[in-house]
Amino acid sequence: MQIPSHDYFNIEDRLGAHNYEPIDALLARGKGVWLWDVDGKRYLDCLSAYSAVNQGHCHPKIRAAMIAQSARLTLTSRAFCNDQLAPFYKDIAEMTGAHKVLPMNSGAEAVESAIKVVRKWGYELRGIAESDAEIIVCENNFHGRTIGIVGFSTDPAARAGFGPFAPGFRIVPFGDLKAFEAAIGANTVGFLVEPIQGEAGVIVPPRGYLSGVRALCSKHGIMLVLDEIQTGLGRTGKLLAEEHEGIEADVTLVGKALSGGFYPISAVLSNADVLGVLKPGQHGSTFGGNPLACAIARVALRVLLDEGMIENAARQGAYFKAGLESIKSDAVKEVRGRGLMLAIELKAEAGGARRFCQALKERGILAKDTHHNSIRISPPLVITRDEVDWALEQFDAVLSET
Repeated sequence: MQIPSHDYFNIEDRLGAHNYEPIDALLARGKGVWLWDVDGKRYLDCLSAYSAVNQGHCHPKIRAAMIAQSARLTLTSRAFCNDQLAPFYKDIAEMTGAHKVLPMNSGAEAVESAIKVVRKWGYELRGIAESDAEIIVCENNFHGRTIGIVGFSTDPAARAGFGPFAPGFRIVPFGDLKAFEAAIGANTVGFLVEPIQGEAGVIVPPRGYLSGVRALCSKHGIMLVLDEIQTGLGRTGKLLAEEHEGIEADVTLVGKALSGGFYPISAVLSNADVLGVLKPGQHGSTFGGNPLACAIARVALRVLLDEGMIENAARQGAYFKAGLESIKSDAVKEVRGRGLMLAIELKAEAGGARRFCQALKERGILAKDTHHNSIRISPPLVITRDEVDWALEQFDAVLSET
């Protein structure tokens, strides 16, 4: 039945769990970088569903692939083979240089899978005693919401009330190479890290940090696990953010934009040493590697390359960042980011980012506040120069009002 628009928010509040506090735009349609609410008002999307719609909303080629495959075969489980999984393996391996692929559904599942296989690799190939493996992670990390992952979060809101948590993790400051080296012990099997910390407020590490981490991991026989679920697939102006420092992770995690926003799919990309530790019955997922997801992902990957979206992210991202930096506002402390993964950090006395995001919404921009004082800005990678110019006018107007 049709629900009157004024009742939507009341019903959502009454019947839904209150685990989100969304900006009050009631969205009904999307195309490219634009979203429309139920009343027809248009907004420029500056979040891209946390980088899940890098290719733009409702990309026609991805949509066509979804429709075509949904009429043929959607799910078999991995108890049987399907004709889309092997082509997906081939496409993503050729694109990323991966030697082995483990398909999953959500980003958090990919993270959990990586933790499992890296621990198992440590026991079977490093000879570490069972249950003694340690993984180093960073302060202010965000890798998902499962019980395993929030156990090594430093965000009180993510942890409080959900314990007890699993042991086996050491936490170090992000971007501090000396702290990482000091934390390495005899039982360290891996280092799980985001190339850029997105949820923390788009925190970019010092140049040379990732290459230094890579060198230390190689020296000590540690698996470098890069969580590229948000930074990967073109968001930073490279296919993978690791490319900015010319390194290769031992394990790379991708998701979100892997389907262009049409269907949940993620993947653990690695090599035979790591993923080879898994034997039948030890790990799996009913929906992981299903034919619908694989068919969608193959096209989602292809359009990133064929339509020059990665190069556009680098070009428009640099222009967008320079434009934000030129805004004169007493509220702004810093603009940071890489490619189209940007953030404005506000001064503490500015009163928080939420009110600015509400003001931007009134001017047709949807952006997200994070960690109280930061505004995240991550539009789809198909954004044009004219659209960036229009967005900059709105940011200037809102930020200059203070």
